[in-house]
Amino acid sequence: MTSYSSPNRSAQFLSLVLLGAGLATGGSYLAWNPNSPLHSSSTAAIAQVPPAIVPQADPNFVTNVVDRVGPAVVRINATRTVQTEVPDVLRDPRLRRYFGNQIPNLPSERVQRGVGSGFIVSGDGRIITNAHVVDGSDTVRVTLKDGRSFEGQVVGADPVTDVAVVKIDANDLPTVQMSNSDQVRPGEWAIAIGNPLGLDNTVTAGIVSATGRSSGQVGVPDRRVAFIQTDAAINPGNSGGPLLNQRGQVIGMNTAIRADAQGIGFAIPTNTIERIAQQLETTGKAQHPYLGVEMVTLSPEVKEEINSDSSSDLNVTEDQGVLIARVVPNSPAAQAGLQAGDVIRQVNGEAIARSEDVQRIVENSQVGGNVQIAIRRNGQDQSIDVRPGAYPAPTE
Repeated sequence: MTSYSSPNRSAQFLSLVLLGAGLATGGSYLAWNPNSPLHSSSTAAIAQVPPAIVPQADPNFVTNVVDRVGPAVVRINATRTVQTEVPDVLRDPRLRRYFGNQIPNLPSERVQRGVGSGFIVSGDGRIITNAHVVDGSDTVRVTLKDGRSFEGQVVGADPVTDVAVVKIDANDLPTVQMSNSDQVRPGEWAIAIGNPLGLDNTVTAGIVSATGRSSGQVGVPDRRVAFIQTDAAINPGNSGGPLLNQRGQVIGMNTAIRADAQGIGFAIPTNTIERIAQQLETTGKAQHPYLGVEMVTLSPEVKEEINSDSSSDLNVTEDQGVLIARVVPNSPAAQAGLQAGDVIRQVNGEAIARSEDVQRIVENSQVGGNVQIAIRRNGQDQSIDVRPGAYPAPTE
């Protein structure tokens, strides 16, 4: 699937800020692209968190969480060599003919340095962080809270979910405990630990503001994540750090903030992290099932707006369900016979109310498997089987 915006209702967002921060020649940058916004393997991570640290029993529950989980949160320093863009005017050979050595020779490459966070999920040195913190890096350096520093190896990085796995050569390390993010509810406590702006071991607290925020709502339609929203303060450098519940269990990984807002941050849920991390550790990459449709959730208002748009070729008769606004040519959806104007009512027997429901079910399917889609087309009900393909990774 691609974006979920209506052809005439595309949401307008200011830049989304991914939270890996650092310094580069000429100033600061975010992640590797200056212009851009666990898994515990086959053995469960050893829980070093007491089973019940709750505010009612202990008014210092945040302190207790930090004391126990803080040692498993690390700082990640990464470097990347990039080619320097030389202005076209300086490439003109006539300039050197007339001005000679007065025109400096610009370096052909420079080194970018980034700082992010991560958390240890196994005692033998497996660490989870954001893909944008380490992807494309030449070197990765992991520093523990006790001051020890290790060279890190990137096991795999998935730009579609922004999850990466890093391995260091160490043993008997402190670890975090992962929770079931499907059980996270708005209003719960949320504790963030990380290294914002280079300030190591910074702790902030708030609540879970919302769950299931779609990539379209967050402003990154090329991501395949249902984000957790929080008002716990997170800043550049928090990227890859854990978002914890009141028991000290990881519920998500801090990844982004809205540049046009205050008190709104987003985290990748643990269930997504564990699923992707397992693939990265097994094969070095992650696959995402893909249909190849653009969708919009229908309502009476959306139906009226689409039908009143003279530039639209669609005539919508339904005011509930999920409208297929566009089918990508040669995609699995196109090959199966789905068409623009079809209204999705069910997927694999599950009733569909929102486009996010379709994305969730497809994301949990298998590439090359079978997804049964019940649609309404021209007043008639039909069932179409689609074999999802592999979602094309976003390009820089």
